[in-house]
Amino acid sequence: MAVAVGRLLAIHRWPVKSLGGERVAAARLDGRGLGGDRAHVLVDDGGRTLTARQAPTMLRWRAAYPAAPGAALDPAAPPLPVLTAPDGRDWGWQDAGLPGALAADLGRPVRLHRDPAGRQDRPRTVLVTVEATRAALEAELGGGVPLDVRRFRPNLHVALDAPAFAEEGWTGGRLVAGGVELELLDPCVRCVVPTRDPDTARRWPELLRHLTARHGKRFGINARVVAAGLAEEGAAVTVRPA
Repeated sequence: MAVAVGRLLAIHRWPVKSLGGERVAAARLDGRGLGGDRAHVLVDDGGRTLTARQAPTMLRWRAAYPAAPGAALDPAAPPLPVLTAPDGRDWGWQDAGLPGALAADLGRPVRLHRDPAGRQDRPRTVLVTVEATRAALEAELGGGVPLDVRRFRPNLHVALDAPAFAEEGWTGGRLVAGGVELELLDPCVRCVVPTRDPDTARRWPELLRHLTARHGKRFGINARVVAAGLAEEGAAVTVRPA
């Protein structure tokens, strides 16, 4: 693998697992991952974590940390998020009516749970996606429907002088973005969640069928922070081989 260079196009954090998130100009990353990422979850009446796989309309809710924009968030102690319902109403995490509003919209009882360490599908990781791969996949699908990278719920979206799907060969390498260094683990195998529109939750099953047939369901790469620091949108990015 040759060294690849480029820049950090976007930083996304998802304060509540499986809800819509927010794009920020900067974020602090450490061994837990990206500060505040998936630090809150919804659980069902059996105590199991709910995701958009079980309740797709979760995607129509948004969560943000308005009290801690960008790098102001302390990764060890994220604030309580504010949730925005599909009808535009804002709910604080501690609002007594929030569980009922969620239950009415999702069609099931829910409880709120906070876990500052984060509830990533793969614990203590960061998901990196690559613009060349997003654009290539959009073209393969016919280009008629813009492929919003938010479908894949990344943390860092980068542009590099590397070909599409090059990240499938990056296992064991290192990615440096601004003041952060990541160990690159393995390509991310996708579930059905990317087939849902991130704003409407409408299904697009052809996306996963194509990704399965052509790319083994892989899109993006999992990574782990090995040198904590600050990442800022527009920062230089370097990917080095193992």
